[in-house]
Amino acid sequence: MDKRIIGGAGGLDVSLVGLGCNAFGKRVDEKGTHAVMDAAIDAEIDFFDTAESYGGGNSEIYMGSGLKGKRDKVFLASKFGNTIVHIDGKNRGSAENIRAALDKSLAKLQTDYIDLYQLHRPDYDTPIVDTMGALEDLVTEGKIRYYGCSYFTGVQMQEAVDEAQRSGLRGFVTAQNAWNVLQRDIEPELVPVCEASGITVLPYYPIAKGLLTGKYLRGKSAPAGSRLADDADLENADFDRLERLDAYARDHGHDLLTLAMSWLAAQPATASIIAGGSKPEQMTANASATQWKMTVENLREIDAVVAGA
Repeated sequence: MDKRIIGGAGGLDVSLVGLGCNAFGKRVDEKGTHAVMDAAIDAEIDFFDTAESYGGGNSEIYMGSGLKGKRDKVFLASKFGNTIVHIDGKNRGSAENIRAALDKSLAKLQTDYIDLYQLHRPDYDTPIVDTMGALEDLVTEGKIRYYGCSYFTGVQMQEAVDEAQRSGLRGFVTAQNAWNVLQRDIEPELVPVCEASGITVLPYYPIAKGLLTGKYLRGKSAPAGSRLADDADLENADFDRLERLDAYARDHGHDLLTLAMSWLAAQPATASIIAGGSKPEQMTANASATQWKMTVENLREIDAVVAGA
């Protein structure tokens, strides 16, 4: 498994393919969670990303029981501040709420530190410098190693970078946003800010909720129990583009999943690709899906395929 660095020189050396833990506690029970986690570790996937809100809080609980005796094998990322407020009268990004959220996550995860702690969504009511300052204090205390953010725009990230520099803070080291070969709205603004500031991107939805795996076909119902069963994203899927990408991949000796994951791996800003999973066998498939070392010509041709040129 190829490695990427989070946090710059001396930072976290993490697997290029990560494990997104959104399904744990929602579509995957505790036993199934442990099986997926073990399969990920066996496949050399060591970056696990969860959140306090995933699975109604059960994702962290199930992961905590599954990490017993294995904590040193993974880099653990979690998130706070989506919708949950722990302290009445305090904002999601306030120091008080962050500490309360972290303490609960540490207890559920059965660990005394989190490698990467992320603000799940921007808090428009708390100055970003205050949020980063609170997170910096937690780094100093050893409760977290690095901190990042999710759902930030390029403008919001630039503000965070500027405030960190003015205040002498390390600042965010990662940005977690939806990014895949079909969904590229972060490229004009957010990605350039990240690249200029040494911030790496953790792409989620790398396979567009499964559309880029090839298992969803035009005119066919979604497989029973799959993520897009009864989901509007399947009804609105652009199968013309999906079929063009699938044909391009096969013309080059690969499948659609490998194209999707390898395309993200070829992006300089990418750190660990957050690929979800609900079955152990998906871990092996995800881990091997970045094997296509794309050239500049491949990337240009894929742009043309997506555009229908």
